[in-house]
Amino acid sequence: MRCILKAFIGVVPGAARTTPFDYRTLSQGCVETACHNTNMPDSSPRSRPVAIAVFLVIAGALGLLAAWELSVEKVLVLADPDHVPACNVGVLVGCGVNLESWQGSVFGFPNPFIGLMAWPVVITIGVAILAGAEFSRWFWIGLNVGVAGALVFVGWLIAQSIYVLDVLCPWCMLTWAVTIPTFWVVTLHNLRTGHIPASARVRRIAAAWFSWIPLITVVCYAIVILLAQAQIDAIPRVMIDLLNLFR
Repeated sequence: MRCILKAFIGVVPGAARTTPFDYRTLSQGCVETACHNTNMPDSSPRSRPVAIAVFLVIAGALGLLAAWELSVEKVLVLADPDHVPACNVGVLVGCGVNLESWQGSVFGFPNPFIGLMAWPVVITIGVAILAGAEFSRWFWIGLNVGVAGALVFVGWLIAQSIYVLDVLCPWCMLTWAVTIPTFWVVTLHNLRTGHIPASARVRRIAAAWFSWIPLITVVCYAIVILLAQAQIDAIPRVMIDLLNLFR
């Protein structure tokens, strides 16, 4: 501002000045200082994790669909004990056994009700990011705690299905399929961005692994399939159920 005032004094009539004003004598640094207030914060927009936001919306929608279908079937079974769930494909593939077992209501109410509450939160977070929202570190850490808890719970349900109930629930498997990559996406994003405090080496590893999430997810799926095959001979039994379904 002082640069502009000094220059302006030279052109105001009656102002004391010994030499005529020449704009060419102004230094570039002075002009930049006059045109830019260094005390103002940088208002350039941050890059948004659009891909993560889109994934959260899609994963949340699929998880919500599975939770909705299982909740509807549970309510129908409660209303009519003779009701046969539509997801009962065959001997191995079906959701009736899961819904009627104690493992299907671990907290005293049907497990799908948890999904009805949790997956809309995931969808909302994705939509908010797409709309330009930025969340604090504590928020991302809270989301990470939530998806980590979901992964642990899903891992326990997978073990119960394979080693105890001897059944594979279609809608349950959809929930497993979206929970696993959701955990990896949120966790590796938080590590690479520093939301979760970590060393520079860990952040570099997380950033490198982030691009490999599809492969990591496929490996996790393969582990579940191998466990199911080893314990309950899942692959041929699933094929038989599907063939009987389309006959």
